[in-house]
Amino acid sequence: MTPEGKVKARVKKLLDSHKVYHFMPATGGYGRSGIPDFICCYNGRFLAIECKAEKGNLTALQTRELTRIDAAGGDSVVVRESSMDNFIKFLGNLK
Repeated sequence: MTPEGKVKARVKKLLDSHKVYHFMPATGGYGRSGIPDFICCYNGRFLAIECKAEKGNLTALQTRELTRIDAAGGDSVVVRESSMDNFIKFLGNLK
């Protein structure tokens, strides 16, 4: 499994354990590029999550999508292995 794949697996496990509604959109030529890895709804809040390997950078399209989500009143986060504890706290604050 890739480093980013490991982050996605941990995030999915956390979302499941917190009973967060979520799905992973598959763009595959049919959707828009840059869409976050997870689209979620938790306690009435829209949440978009982009997972990255420790040294991975957001693409311009990913940055654009996260910015648009924030501007629309949603929450967006980028999660890396080193920020997993912060993500857990973030989820707790959404309760």
